[in-house]
Amino acid sequence: MSHARKEYKDFMKLAPDAYEAVLALGKIAAAAGIDKQLLELVKLRASQINGCAFCVQYHILQGESLGVPADKLNLVVVWREASQFSERERAALAWTEALTLLPGGVSDEVYALAGAEFSEKELTYLTSAIASINVWNRFGAAYRWTAPARPKAVGAAAS
Repeated sequence: MSHARKEYKDFMKLAPDAYEAVLALGKIAAAAGIDKQLLELVKLRASQINGCAFCVQYHILQGESLGVPADKLNLVVVWREASQFSERERAALAWTEALTLLPGGVSDEVYALAGAEFSEKELTYLTSAIASINVWNRFGAAYRWTAPARPKAVGAAAS
């Protein structure tokens, strides 16, 4: 098990301007009307690719709080093989992978798939959300932020 080099709260204190900038970039897609459940799936997938334990756990918890079905959260890592995802979600996940990996740019096929499901404006805002989570992942992975704990259920016995 690796240890945290710095924690999420340290980033907030050390560079509040950078923290606020990345946070603001991440919020504009939802403010522009992109479905919040879809955004959590996208953020979860990018975080899986980038190996950011903090962000993976954070977006699982966020997705749960927004009512994303457990099957979708569990299967987003293998979304191509899972029938739970709509065509719009598949387009968003393909777009996410293309923008997160960027080995040779974004293929015409992925661009066409995304363009068939999202308006130009929506795709621009979706891209901003993907850019934002990739920035968060760079900080979280670099500093090995500790993944957030699952909140204890109300009325659960203390251990």
